[in-house]
Amino acid sequence: MLLAVALAVMTLVVIATVVLPLMRGARAAPERGQFDRAVYRDQLRELERDRARGLIDAGEAATARLEIERRLLATERVSEPAASGSGGSPVLAIALALLVPTAAVLAYLALGAPGVPDQPYAARGPERALAAGTGHADMEKTAEALEARVKTNPAGDADWLLLARTEAALGHWQKSAEAYRQAMQLTQNRPDVAASYGEMLVMAAEGVVTPRAHDILAAALKRDPGNVAARYYLALADAQAGHAEAAIAAWQKLAAEQPTDSRVRHDLKARIDEAAESAGLPAPALAAPAAGPSAEQMEAAAKMTPEAREQMIRGMVAGLAAKLAAAPDDLDGWLRLARAYGVLGEHDKAADAYEHALRLKPDDPQIMVAEAEMLLPDQKPETPVPERAVSLLRRVDALDPKQPAALWYLGLAAAQQRDFAAASGYWQRLLPLLPPESQQHDAVAAAIEALKGK
Repeated sequence: MLLAVALAVMTLVVIATVVLPLMRGARAAPERGQFDRAVYRDQLRELERDRARGLIDAGEAATARLEIERRLLATERVSEPAASGSGGSPVLAIALALLVPTAAVLAYLALGAPGVPDQPYAARGPERALAAGTGHADMEKTAEALEARVKTNPAGDADWLLLARTEAALGHWQKSAEAYRQAMQLTQNRPDVAASYGEMLVMAAEGVVTPRAHDILAAALKRDPGNVAARYYLALADAQAGHAEAAIAAWQKLAAEQPTDSRVRHDLKARIDEAAESAGLPAPALAAPAAGPSAEQMEAAAKMTPEAREQMIRGMVAGLAAKLAAAPDDLDGWLRLARAYGVLGEHDKAADAYEHALRLKPDDPQIMVAEAEMLLPDQKPETPVPERAVSLLRRVDALDPKQPAALWYLGLAAAQQRDFAAASGYWQRLLPLLPPESQQHDAVAAAIEALKGK
């Protein structure tokens, strides 16, 4: 799970549109709610596209849609202006810019990593068949258009990602891998992108997990311990190296986390049987699936009113919390509970769940970042970054000095304390981590410039 890069990018895009006009002081900033509504509507469109492509199931889509719709409705009730540009403080302007993207991160938390498929590509037979059987010529044209676009705008990570997915759907594994490599560099090794890159390297090698693919997947898993594709292919690497028992154990754990009717379970069963046969071991029964809604329940949930759906979700979350009370060492369970609380808007409970997970894995910077983000869901200009969040982010900075979210928030905390030299120092370190000539890069540079002489 790596939320930091996404959060930093979203924050900096807003800074480009909000902070700079405020610093110039020429005109009043637009109504704050319009920024929120634009973000939420874009999220709803992206959610529908992901659901239509099968990247998320109906239950996940319903959960995310509920949260986004709730926040969209809230913006309709609030229509005060963001701030006036005349006489505005750079620190106040920067703090205001944090209000908009924070809620967007909650949907990302709910989905985990929206840009990555919810199962290894090798297990997505129906998806590959659909791509091969229909619209092949159109997809080829799309790929050509995207290739032309990335040549014109090589710093556009979204275009590289779209090109990578299109080439993968066409079965052009090497081209897809190269596009993912470019996207990975532009997103500062975002784990979902890195895992997809490693996956395409495996596909290009006809199913063999090469040393390069193994290193990429291992790095992605270190930053996002729940990444399905990375776990799947690293277990495959164990099987190919002759470590059948380790591979089977990893696949069994992955199978236990999937719903009963998941296609992933079918593929995992085949892999487990194959590994057991090659090692001369008896084929074990597939691990029982984790408790969760059936396909029928998820379909029914999609037809519920928002109130009824939320009540059902709260019941499921309460069930997971009760289960974890009896199994307090379940790291993945605590992470799922934290994300669920985040979707429900119960940020204090989410932060506490992340804190419990952090006790189980105390040196994981991504858990620290996620906890800190839950402590900052409704940041107001006059509200300082909480000391608990600052403490967490300082630990992150010690473990990973190139963590964009930590650098951003530590700079903000320093600016709020009027330690502008320290704030500039953090943001000077952030600047080279952003794609050159991008809006984010320019916005941070402008923010640093505004702090000079303060």
